Amino acid sequence: MVFMVDLGKNLSNLVRKILSRSTVDEEAVEALIKGLQKLLLQADVDVELVFALSENIRRRCLKEKIPPGLTLREHVMKVVYDELVNLLGKEKVELLGKKRIMLVGLFGSGKTTTAGKLSKYFQKQGLKPAMIGCDYHRPAAPDQLKQIGDKLHVPVYISKEKDPYKALKEGLGKFKKYDVIIVDTAGRDALDKELSKELKKMDKVCGPDEVLLVIPADIGRIGGKQAEEFNKLVGITGVIVTKMDGTAKGGGALSACSATGAKVKFIGSGEKLEDLVVYDPVRYVSRLLGMGDLQTLLEKAKEAEFKEEDVQKILSGKFTLQEFYDQISGVQKMGSLSSIMDMIPGMSYSIPEELLVVQEEKLKKYKYIMDSMTKEEKENAESIHSSRIKRIASGSGTTQKDVRDLLKQYKQAKKMIRKVGGMKGLKRGAIKKLAKRFGMKF
Repeated sequence: MVFMVDLGKNLSNLVRKILSRSTVDEEAVEALIKGLQKLLLQADVDVELVFALSENIRRRCLKEKIPPGLTLREHVMKVVYDELVNLLGKEKVELLGKKRIMLVGLFGSGKTTTAGKLSKYFQKQGLKPAMIGCDYHRPAAPDQLKQIGDKLHVPVYISKEKDPYKALKEGLGKFKKYDVIIVDTAGRDALDKELSKELKKMDKVCGPDEVLLVIPADIGRIGGKQAEEFNKLVGITGVIVTKMDGTAKGGGALSACSATGAKVKFIGSGEKLEDLVVYDPVRYVSRLLGMGDLQTLLEKAKEAEFKEEDVQKILSGKFTLQEFYDQISGVQKMGSLSSIMDMIPGMSYSIPEELLVVQEEKLKKYKYIMDSMTKEEKENAESIHSSRIKRIASGSGTTQKDVRDLLKQYKQAKKMIRKVGGMKGLKRGAIKKLAKRFGMKF
């Protein structure tokens, strides 16, 4: 996410710079606060919220008694962490089980795509979702929803008369046996009187368990005002912030919603139907500060169906090319390399983004190369000499340089994992200590 990368990289660098001083005193705290104010204002967070946060940090760092067992440096870090969590919304709220959901929001906020993403989310819970198209103000909306439904094998009801009320009534009747019904309404400004009247009527017809406001991240601090107005109209139960991958202004939308009491439930982090994540402020801030998010990483590994024994081999640094191949396949299911690195403590902003993009392309090429290898070669990389490299390159449609590059990456991966000590290395020393201070486990 652009917001995550921009704010997170700058924020972690700021914290590291200030807290790496030989002494952490009042001057250091003031420098940290000043830098934090600048970064949050650039991320479009409301001025009053920024200064309230600044005062809380100043008071807690300089006047609050340091908890037993913490140094001043650790105390300052924890205060920054706590206050950012408070700013961006203290707790996560998940959607589980059978329900009716009505999506509302502005024009161009990404409601239709979000309906598909929610369907995918509920499919992962083992539930049967269905969608009803009620947006007939945007001509392409019904067709777009139908295409998404076909892709997910999720049924979609669309009114031939292009009547939103008729579509809703008939759709609800048709999908009675489905676990989750998702209603895609027309985009509107909360202050538009005609569309507001339509929305109120649809709310009565639908009787939704959840009314979710979909807003784009680039709306910034205005998101709070829109959340308030939509709440007056139909009583929203949560917010989904979309397009977080394409703006540096996401902080404004997140903090504005938190300030109005509207709970952000999901974040749209990309264009794919899998790119919808439950919003967890605690994990989110951990990643912003470069502390990683191993819990989410392990959950994604489970979703990608990694075998536990293979994971243990990888973490021990004792793995074959075949196992390396299996992990590459799994990694591609987990998401982009940049998002994975974002979850590993200390790795979030240590690798240049352009290098990760290059690696994404290399991963695809590596799969072709390994598909051209024999079982023996995958089990014993040392057996791959020049003549075999030539044959593998020819069979995979790549160059000999590409094959040698793969072998080099494989050896470097083994060396790096052995160097940090695998999972044991992540669980000891400074990382373990820091995680414990923040009440995190992995």
